[in-house]
Amino acid sequence: MPAVNSPLQDSHTLAEILSQPGIWPAALQQTQSSPAFRSAVEQAASRQEYLFLGCGTSFYLAEAAAATWTLLTGKPARALPASEPLLFPDLALLRSSRLQAVVISRSGSTSEAIRAAQMLSRDYNIPTFGITCATSSSLAQICDLTLELSAADDKSTVMTRSFTSMLLALQHFASSCAGGRTILDATAAVSAQLASQIHRFHERIESFVMARDFADYIFLAQGPFYAIAREGGLKVMEMSCSYAQTHHTLEFRHGPKAIVASETCLTFFLSESGYEAETEVLLEMKELGGTIIAVCNRASEAVRRSSDLVLELDITAPEISLLAPYLVPAQLLGFHTGIKKGLDPDHPRHLSRVVILD
Repeated sequence: MPAVNSPLQDSHTLAEILSQPGIWPAALQQTQSSPAFRSAVEQAASRQEYLFLGCGTSFYLAEAAAATWTLLTGKPARALPASEPLLFPDLALLRSSRLQAVVISRSGSTSEAIRAAQMLSRDYNIPTFGITCATSSSLAQICDLTLELSAADDKSTVMTRSFTSMLLALQHFASSCAGGRTILDATAAVSAQLASQIHRFHERIESFVMARDFADYIFLAQGPFYAIAREGGLKVMEMSCSYAQTHHTLEFRHGPKAIVASETCLTFFLSESGYEAETEVLLEMKELGGTIIAVCNRASEAVRRSSDLVLELDITAPEISLLAPYLVPAQLLGFHTGIKKGLDPDHPRHLSRVVILD
């Protein structure tokens, strides 16, 4: 527990990160009881392709949701920043038949998300399904259907539990449209297991950060975990004003590895599907002198030997349900790095909770 008068004691950001295992079941219960959610599932059979839109963190959420949609339903899906169809509609392929748009905004007030939803409906007659953590938002007034997850909202500027909760809701949406309960059934086990580990992760990551100084942060992943790596890098940038990059794990060999040194912190999100190939890259980067964090479900002996910090979930659940818990270590890494640098993650530099344009 944080000491009295510790900068951690009253941090909304830390409290929200640590609350996630308890929030996720409540968020899915709210999802299940939503008439908008049920209607969206019923209408999914008439849609041919899904387009997920968001800004910033919500864009990385869109990428993870699109990957989940394709893996669970076998149908095409893609993700774009909400600004992209506004500026380059022809590249967004908005005239595809039977296209469904999903617009993501924690606040339901993000200007680009609102404008994109308006344009899709007005100019292209594309049905819109919104997801937000706000109630009675501008997004809800515009979208045909809106899922409101008020149980998952953050007080903090930086999105943490709102990201993972909306991700699980959209994963449950894909699972339901595929006629299954993959995410709903897995969430209880995932939440319980993470609840038993999260405070230990917090302590270990804090000790890891306080003992080291880094010049660069690299986040590496493949497949559906790549969006999680992108969001992990953003958390470190937002909360600690540190420079972070994201690459596909195997692509890191092709040039970017030139920067690897002892002051390079490389976080590997190791998938089960690509574990052997991704582990080979991890071993190579350790040989080059990098400092390694391994986030995985179950670690091999080779990963244990070559990693400076191993964060192992040990959850018996489908691989796709691991996306949300994989992100938690990166959130904690960003938080503790910010604290070490004397920053306040509750009030990150240059950022506001929502971007509203004139």
